[in-house]
Amino acid sequence: MATVAIGLMSGTSRDGIDAALIRTDGEWLVEPLDFRTVAYDDGFRTRLADACARAMAMPAPAPDPLIDAVAAELTGRHAALIAGWQADVIGFHGHTVAHRPDRGWTWQIGDGAALARAAGMAVVGDLRGDDVRAGGQGAPLLPVYHRALAADLEKPLAILNLGGVANITFIGADGTLIAFDTGMASGLIDDWMRAEAGRPYDEGGMTAATGKVSATILDAMLDNPWFDEAPPKSIDREDFTIQPVRGLSLADGAATLTAFTARSVALGLRLLPVPPLRILVAGGGRHNATLMRTLRRETGLPVESIDLLGADGDAVEAQGFAYMAVRALAGLPISFPGTTGAPEPITGGTLHRPD
Repeated sequence: MATVAIGLMSGTSRDGIDAALIRTDGEWLVEPLDFRTVAYDDGFRTRLADACARAMAMPAPAPDPLIDAVAAELTGRHAALIAGWQADVIGFHGHTVAHRPDRGWTWQIGDGAALARAAGMAVVGDLRGDDVRAGGQGAPLLPVYHRALAADLEKPLAILNLGGVANITFIGADGTLIAFDTGMASGLIDDWMRAEAGRPYDEGGMTAATGKVSATILDAMLDNPWFDEAPPKSIDREDFTIQPVRGLSLADGAATLTAFTARSVALGLRLLPVPPLRILVAGGGRHNATLMRTLRRETGLPVESIDLLGADGDAVEAQGFAYMAVRALAGLPISFPGTTGAPEPITGGTLHRPD
C-alpha cells in the first residue's frame, strides 16, 4: 500500500536542507510529489561546522552546549521548511556531526521527538544507528533507494552521489548491491573556495577549469591506504582537509581538489566486480561541469546526470530518506551486507509519534 512520506536531508556539504514529498510503497513504487530546499545562512553554517569539529574531537557522543544548541536550531529549521505539507511519516536524517564506525558510533544531531510534535506527524529518525551497532558502517544508506530508481535500467549500473562526500552504488545484472564512499566530493572544493575566495562553492567548476592540477600534491593526497580498502567502507567529511593545497593559487587549488575527487571515484571503480555500463550522478556536484568532465576522463565511462532519466538529482537524497522511513515502518531492511558491511539485512530507525 502506498504511503505519503517526507524525507529530510542536511548533507555533508553543509549548504542547507532538502525536503522531498513522495508517495511510495517502500519497494518499487516511487512517485515524487514535491521538493523544497533552503540554504543555510553563513552564521548557521559556521555554527554547524564548529559543532562538527567539536564532535569529531570527542571520544563518543555526549551532551555539549554548542552541539545541543545547534541541534535544536537545526530541528526548528527542518520543521519550518515542511510547514503546510501533510504526510503519514517523516524520514529525518538530521545532520552528521561525526561518523566513527571504527569506534562503534555515528552521530546525527536533530531531535526527532521535537520535530514530530512541531510537524504533527510521525517521525523516523536515527536511521544509521542500528546498522552501526550491529557492526556495519552506517553508510551509505541510499543504495536501496537507488535500486528502486534504476529498476527498469540496463545493468550493471552505478549511481554516484556527489555531496560533501562521494558515495557510489553498484547494481549488478542480478540486482546485487555493492556500495561505499569513494572519498570526498564537493566538501574540500567548497572549503577551499570559502577560505581563499570567500565564495561558497566553485560555480560550474569555472575556477578549476582555469587552473593546473599539481600532480605531486594529488599523488600525495591519494597515497592513503583507505583508498585500497575493500568495500563496504565510509569516511567522515573531516577525514580529509585542504591543507595539502595550501600555497597553491586559487585556480590551481580548485583544479587539484577537483581532480582528487574524480581520481578517487576512478580508484573506487577498481574495487567493483565488473565495470558498470555507465555512471549516473546525483547530488550538487553534478552541477560542476569541470568535475563531470574530469570524471569522464578519469573513469573512461559515460558519466551522466541522473536528471536525464527524468529524476531530480537535487532531490534524490531527501527522497531516499522518505523511502527508508516507509521501509522502516514496514520492517523492511534499509542496509545490507554489501552496502554497509552489516552482518545481515537490517531495518533501522527510531519512531517518534507527535503525541
